[in-house]
Amino acid sequence: MGIARLSCRRPLLRLGPVVLGLVLAAGAAHADALIDRAAALVQGGSAREAFDLLDAQEAVRAGDPAFDAAMGSAAHAAGQYSRAVLAWERVVAAQPDNMAAQVALARALYAVGDQRGVLALSERARALGIPVDAALSIDQFLVSYDRAASDGGSSLKGYAELALGHDSNVNAGPASMLLPSPVPGTPAWTLAPSALARSSDFLAALVAVRGRYVMDARWSLVGAAAGTPRRNEGGAGAFDSDQFDASAGVAWRSERHELILQGQGSYYALDGTRLRSIGGVLGEWVYRLDGFRQWGSFVQSARLHYPTQPLRDVQRTVAGTSYAHVFRDGSLAYAGVHGGREEPDAAGVDYLGHRLVGARLGGQLALARNWALFANLDWERRRYGAPDPFFAVVRRDRQVNASLGVSWIPATAWRVTPQWTGTHNDSTLPVTEYRRRIWSVTVRREF
Repeated sequence: MGIARLSCRRPLLRLGPVVLGLVLAAGAAHADALIDRAAALVQGGSAREAFDLLDAQEAVRAGDPAFDAAMGSAAHAAGQYSRAVLAWERVVAAQPDNMAAQVALARALYAVGDQRGVLALSERARALGIPVDAALSIDQFLVSYDRAASDGGSSLKGYAELALGHDSNVNAGPASMLLPSPVPGTPAWTLAPSALARSSDFLAALVAVRGRYVMDARWSLVGAAAGTPRRNEGGAGAFDSDQFDASAGVAWRSERHELILQGQGSYYALDGTRLRSIGGVLGEWVYRLDGFRQWGSFVQSARLHYPTQPLRDVQRTVAGTSYAHVFRDGSLAYAGVHGGREEPDAAGVDYLGHRLVGARLGGQLALARNWALFANLDWERRRYGAPDPFFAVVRRDRQVNASLGVSWIPATAWRVTPQWTGTHNDSTLPVTEYRRRIWSVTVRREF
């Protein structure tokens, strides 16, 4: 009897591993179905639902590279960048040679602004992590100071540019000698030929340097300087210009906030004679939501001095705010508004001062890893304080600037930019109304 019972049990014992295998296979199939479901949700635009679905299983399945990769993809698509970093770090730890995982981790680290973490990855992963160095383009477009150096230390950076182009209206003059009078019933004005719009080929250079000296985790000193000579051809040498700008100040940073206060100075000469100088202060507040999104606000107060025409000296005060967003493919969009006024120093010349309001809109479309198309549109309205004594009307200007170009990075630290820029100033004073078109190719070398 006992032998018979033992014989009956042996087939059951042989079936045990088979049953266990079937159970494990069923579990694996269920797990794969979970990952497949999450991937389908992300592809269908329901990234948040995919993230919530995987989040419920993370405590159990963390450490499985397939699950962690799905979790990283869903978290990044849902904007949960910190969770994406954790998930992709687990994948890279388990599979150090997985380049796709390293690139995904680089993108997640860029998103949270962790430049030091990016430096720990391979050079190839850093290069592929985000195309057309778009993370740095925010600062280029919004003209704010460089971010703190990648390792949190002091930094000194610069670049040199050489531009060759054609300017359709180098002196910003009207196109016709006969201008309609702004006063009804009076004859048209006749301008001297020298006042008409003049076209010219030009060659321009720019050398700029900027630095940050870090004193501690929050405080640093910042400074920048740039020089821009421009030379015109075709008998337009009278409009050759030289400009020099410099600034220096202090910056305080905490978490996502950075406050910058700096003094500014500018020198502008036309045909070798100083035409204008500017001195003032600029305060900035930069708020970086993450590595891809940034708010920037500023207040500027400066005095514009004209040595040969002191009657035109004014105090300029402008404030504004802007927002920029870098998308996951490296494309960029930004928008901003500003407003302010220029008040003459002299009494009784309110017609030389004005109130202004303006807006900016633009972006950059990533075409490939080292190619991008960009476009910018600026609009500003200026209303002057009193009737012009010569024309007997109040001057009002509406100026539009538009530009379109291509950014190409042929090699590390090099940038080539073919660009078209157009300006139209519509004014109630015909003598100050003009159109201008500039075509140029700029080569930049960063160092």
